[in-house]
Amino acid sequence: MVTYNDYLKGILEKVQIAYNTLEKLEDKPGDLDTIKKEISKIKGFFQVFITKTDNDNNPLSDFSELKSKFEHYLDMYSFEKEIETMAPLYANDSNRLKNIRLKILESLSDKKLMNDIKYILDKL
Repeated sequence: MVTYNDYLKGILEKVQIAYNTLEKLEDKPGDLDTIKKEISKIKGFFQVFITKTDNDNNPLSDFSELKSKFEHYLDMYSFEKEIETMAPLYANDSNRLKNIRLKILESLSDKKLMNDIKYILDKL
């Protein structure tokens, strides 16, 4: 049986994998689809984490700060419209792909979000 902490750890590991995928992209034609898919995964995992930690039956102490940062991220950052706008015109432009990818990575570093995820993963 999977424990509550193991379940949340699994979610955070999936966020880390998606982040690493974004970091390793080389800004080639076709990468825009990968960027779109990975940012959607990350936002989905954030939402699942928030929902699971909202349950009153679960202890929030270890995860409340991280939950707050996820909520902040979901409220402040949205790249979907920008990706959809650039897709038909610049999907093969490596400079624009690099720019959007770096902006996404930068947004995930806001408030040391990825550092906190790594810390919690090491702690668990």
